[in-house]
Amino acid sequence: MNRFFQKWFNLPLTALAVIFITSIGHASENIKVLIINEIFPNTPEKNEKIQKIGSVKGNLLVMGIYYSGNIDVWKGDNGLYITNELPLEDYVKDVVAVEIRPDWDKEALKAQAVISRTYALFQKRKNENALYHIASSVIDQLYEGNNPDIRVSNAVEETKGEILTFGNTLIEAFYHSTCGGRTENPEDVFGKSYPYLKSVESSCDLSPYAEWERNIEVKDIEKALNMPGIREISIKSYTSTKRVKQLGIKTDSGHEIVNAIDLRKALGWKNLPSTNFRISRTGDSIVFRGKGYGHGVGLCQWGALQMAREGKNYKEILAFYYPGTVIQLYEGN
Repeated sequence: MNRFFQKWFNLPLTALAVIFITSIGHASENIKVLIINEIFPNTPEKNEKIQKIGSVKGNLLVMGIYYSGNIDVWKGDNGLYITNELPLEDYVKDVVAVEIRPDWDKEALKAQAVISRTYALFQKRKNENALYHIASSVIDQLYEGNNPDIRVSNAVEETKGEILTFGNTLIEAFYHSTCGGRTENPEDVFGKSYPYLKSVESSCDLSPYAEWERNIEVKDIEKALNMPGIREISIKSYTSTKRVKQLGIKTDSGHEIVNAIDLRKALGWKNLPSTNFRISRTGDSIVFRGKGYGHGVGLCQWGALQMAREGKNYKEILAFYYPGTVIQLYEGN
């Protein structure tokens, strides 16, 4: 088994250990996850030719991380891809354990369980016949293999099968880390409005990203945007919640307009935590002072924690961030 994966991954066994442990039974509802990590950072392109080159039933150990279930290895034009199929409820437990902290208040854990399950099922329905249903990174929601935790497991079990619906239909349950005081309207991020996603005031002062500051050298911004000769950067417009929408950039060759979301993506999500910022210049650096972490749409995870500590239960938390939604039990395949 090790030799098979070592051949295709072209990595030393000290870097990639693969161990077959045990098979699992069939679940009524499974989900296929594309593993995204340092070894496999890419997603397949739309028309990329891909073929399966191997499978493992059981547990796969990759760089110290266990992935249980069915593991398929695919070879495409642009490299190798791994998909991990496992029972939905097991997946939800593993997601909750890394999306928020297992030691958080139980009602916050339960709220996260419901939205992670809802988000996963929405993606599965949308990508039913695709190579995978959902990716394991911030492209969708974090998943880092088996992360057993008794508190998380209990929270997921107590909400087993619960999903959020609007008009008897699964919602697209967007969420983020820290809103910075007010959540964002989805049309300002995704270009689309949703009846159950409206901007709300939300206190998330508990978050380490309640306020932040980043000094980014102009040369790094030039490199990220592939825009040499930057002389000046200014804010041109704001969203309805006063986040930055567009920036004006003066270069040696003229003026450019850049969407703040695109700047954040180019610099890296952690390097520019949100678009809720103001800017100034100090020497060869641009100083970003801001609030929040993430796109700002839907549930604010640190805000949910604060609500839980104030005595709100998970149903109240979900109703606050997704007004008009109803909790239902999903029917597995």
